Parts: sequence; structure tokens; C-alpha cells
Amino acid sequence: MSKTIMVVDDSASLRQVVKLALTGAGYSVIEACDGRDALSKADGQRIHLVISDVNMPNMDGITFVRQLKTHPAYKFTPVIMLTTESGEDRKSAGQAAGAKAWVTKPFLPAQMLSAVSKLIS
Repeated sequence: MSKTIMVVDDSASLRQVVKLALTGAGYSVIEACDGRDALSKADGQRIHLVISDVNMPNMDGITFVRQLKTHPAYKFTPVIMLTTESGEDRKSAGQAAGAKAWVTKPFLPAQMLSAVSKLIS
């Protein structure tokens, strides 16, 4: 049974790169283009991990993670923020919202997969 990962990013090409790396490693992927889209797609289904951008239209990644974590089904779902943001204030806001890891773009797929496998055991 493969684990399901939700990838939330407003860049379709970035979602594609992440999806290829994840499906290549045997994961199932649900794609969403922003936080609002991600919340509607999550909708109580089993998601083992979320990878989210920070800067997105409609609902940014930190607001999305904060809202996702209010749902009992996702309270303990690990979240990796994948972003160009590397400022400490953004990182602490991400951690406060519930993010477990912070991967800076541009990233190496291997680096991201290693973070994923650490968080999904």
C-alpha cells in the first residue's frame, strides 16, 4: 500500500518535478495549486504527508498549514515547507503553524525524498 503525499504549489512545473520524484519513489501524489484548493482536496481522505509552498495566491502555505492542523484527521500529518523563503521569521512562523521541515528551492529531489522518508516511517 503506497503512502499518499499532497503537493501544494502554485507552480505547475514545480509540482510536476516533485510529483515525478515522489511517484518514482513509490508514493501516490495529490496535487493542489494553493491552500484553498488543498483544503478542498484533502476533505478527510488519508494523507500521510504534505509538501507545501509558502507564497501562493488565495491562501498562502502557512495559513493553509494552520487551517489543515485544525482538522482532527490532519492534526499529526507531517508537513514539509518547500519554498524560496529562507528567512528565520518565516521558518518560525512555519514551525508555529505545524511544519516539521523546511526545504529551500531550488532543491535536489534526493534531499527532498530524504526529508520525506524521515517523516513518513
